[in-house]
Amino acid sequence: MKVDFSKLDKAFENRVRLQIMSVLMVNENYDFTSLKELLDITDGNLASNLKALEKEEYIIIHKSFVGRKPNTNYQASLKGKKAFQDHLNALEQLIKQQKI
Repeated sequence: MKVDFSKLDKAFENRVRLQIMSVLMVNENYDFTSLKELLDITDGNLASNLKALEKEEYIIIHKSFVGRKPNTNYQASLKGKKAFQDHLNALEQLIKQQKI
């Protein structure tokens, strides 16, 4: 069986974006602060990677206020879920193909 390398998505080659999507695939949504703490990364690093996923339309952003504090939540979009699943499937096929 040949691997369809076109299903490997460059958006997920970055470790942080891969981690973000992994979290969003198993959680309905996740807020900025919790993601930052979970992934142990800086505000800037998280923000730039979220922006890259937003540009691809792989995540949906929900902004609100909790009391007077802004709260930003992220959710995987249908397009993002499909792209991530396709990426995982292609990786799985690549690994299976390497078995002797």
